[in-house]
Amino acid sequence: MTFLPISASLLGLAASTLGLSFDVPTSPPSNSSAQLSAAPVGVSLEFFAFPEYIQDVESTITCLQNLKDLTGTWPPMRIGGTTQDRATYDSLSTEPVTYTVANTGAAPETLTYGPSFIDLAANYAGEVIIGLNRRLDDISNTISAALLAQTKMDNLYSIELGNEPNFFVDSDPIANGASWTAAADESSQVNWQDAVCGNLSAADIISAGVYFGTSPMSLVSLTAKEGDAERYVKDYCSHNYPQSSGSYNLAALMGHSNIATQIEPYAAEISAAVGKGKPHIFGETNSATQGGGGISPTFGAALWILDYVMQTVLMGTDALYFHQGTVGNCQYCWWGRYNIGSPYYGAYFATMALANADQIASLDSQDTAYAAYAIYKTGVPVRVLLYNSDYYISTSGTRPSQTYTLSGLSSASVTAKRLTAPYATSRVDWGENPTVAGQTFVNGTCTIQGTGTVETVTVSGGKATFTVAASEALLVYL
Repeated sequence: MTFLPISASLLGLAASTLGLSFDVPTSPPSNSSAQLSAAPVGVSLEFFAFPEYIQDVESTITCLQNLKDLTGTWPPMRIGGTTQDRATYDSLSTEPVTYTVANTGAAPETLTYGPSFIDLAANYAGEVIIGLNRRLDDISNTISAALLAQTKMDNLYSIELGNEPNFFVDSDPIANGASWTAAADESSQVNWQDAVCGNLSAADIISAGVYFGTSPMSLVSLTAKEGDAERYVKDYCSHNYPQSSGSYNLAALMGHSNIATQIEPYAAEISAAVGKGKPHIFGETNSATQGGGGISPTFGAALWILDYVMQTVLMGTDALYFHQGTVGNCQYCWWGRYNIGSPYYGAYFATMALANADQIASLDSQDTAYAAYAIYKTGVPVRVLLYNSDYYISTSGTRPSQTYTLSGLSSASVTAKRLTAPYATSRVDWGENPTVAGQTFVNGTCTIQGTGTVETVTVSGGKATFTVAASEALLVYL
C-alpha cells in the first residue's frame, strides 16, 4: 500500500498547556515484559456460531488475515463459550451443528455437532483451542470428540474441558445435586484431565481453569491442586469482562488508570501459571458481558482493546482471545455480515504495535489518563505507543489534546501512524468510521481501503514532540 507523508505541523490539534516527557531506554528496562508471543491478539468464536462465522460470514477470514499480514502469524482462535457446555458430539451427523432456536439471534439451549465441525476447525491456518462439554457429565462423549480433534487437527493448541464452571449449579448433571464449589471443580478438572488425556495418550494439551474472574474459583488455587495432572496442562486460562450489562460506563472502560486497576487481580493468576512453567491466557474476554451493551460497538471500546492488550501482555499473559458471539446479535463483535465494527480497529492497531516485537515496557506510571509504551525487538526500541484516554464526545466542545516529548532518540526524524475517530462514542453503523493511518476497512469484506498517511516529525537534540488528541492513540516508529 502507498503512504503519503505529512508534515509535523499536521500532527494534531493544539497542545494542552501540560506536556509530558518520557525518556526511551535504549535497552529493555527492568519493568519490561517477558518474551511476547508471535500473535498476542486472538479471537474466540462462540461454539454454536463457529460454522456460521467460517462458512457464511465473508469478513471472517479476511479480518483475521489482516492481522496475520502484520505479524506473519495467523491469530490464535478459540472455539467455545456457553454453548460448548450445551453441545453433544454426534459421530453420525452430516452437519457441523444442529439446533433450533425460538427466534433469530438467540443461542440454542441444546445442540449437537458432527465430524465436519472438527474438519472446519482443522482447516484454519492458525492454532486452535477447542472447548468441549463437561457440564453434561458425559465424559465418554467428550473423549470421543477429543480423540477426533487430536486425530484431525494438526493446528490443535489445546482443549478446554468445560466453560466458566463458576456458573455451574447443583442441578447441572456434573454436580449430581451437590453445591458446585471451588473444591468440587478442582477435583472435577483434575479427574477429567486424567481420564481424557489418558485416552488420548497425550500431555500438554489442556487449557485449564477457564474461570470467569478470579473468585470464588481461581488459578492460584487450581494450580496448587493439579498434582500429577499438571503434565496434561498446556496453559492456564482466565475469562474477563470488565463491565456487566446494566452498568455500562465507556469513560471508565477506556480510562488508562482504570484498566490498570481492573486487571490488577489477574497478576496473581498469571504468576500462578508462570510459576508452574505454563503460559497464561485470557481465553475469553471482551468489553462487557451478555454480548456487550451500547458501549461495546464504540471507538472507546477500540481504545480499551488497545490499552488492555498492552497492559495484560506487560503483566505476562501470553495471548487474549476476544469473544465473538451470536452473528447478528453481538454488540462487542469485531465484524458481522455487514459492518466492520470500531473495536476491530483497536485490535488491528494493537497487533500493529506488537508485530514481531520481543518485549514491551511501560514508560508512564499507569495512574493517569496518559499512556506511553516502549516496544523492543532484539533488545532495541523500535516503536513507542502513545495513548490519550481522556473521554471525548460530541458535547464536549473543542477537542483537547496532550503533548508527549520523547527523548533518547537517535535518528534525525521519526514517523507515526494515528488511530482516531470523531469521538469516543463513534460507531461504524452510525457512519463515524475510525481510521488507522487514514485507512478504513470495507464493511462486509474487511479489505483495507484508502491511502495511508504516515506522519513525520523531526528529532532535535534526541527529542521529538507529538500531539495526541483526547480519545486517540499514536504509534511512533523509531
